[in-house]
Amino acid sequence: MSNNNLVYSTETGRISAQPTKKTPPKTDGVVRIRRETKGRKGKGVTTISGLLLSTEEIKALCTTLKKMCGTGGAVKEGVIEIQGDNRDKIKTSLEQLGHNVKLAGG
Repeated sequence: MSNNNLVYSTETGRISAQPTKKTPPKTDGVVRIRRETKGRKGKGVTTISGLLLSTEEIKALCTTLKKMCGTGGAVKEGVIEIQGDNRDKIKTSLEQLGHNVKLAGG
């Protein structure tokens, strides 16, 4: 028996589940850069959110920023995380690429 995304209901029997499409989050066009330590055992991470780019473009930008800062990082749910406090370097780099950038948080 193959998985056809069918769901069973006791009232109506089998129900065909409609596939959901992921839409990019709505933003105001401002790229926000913040430093976070919550949930990371005190280790600081610079997060970049609000980018109006496709998933592939965000991954490519993450790779570029990691090389520029000389640190590791990842993309999680459309938010770029770069290890360490590199807000100033990232801000100047994103401004050169034409993004409207704000430093958020403390």
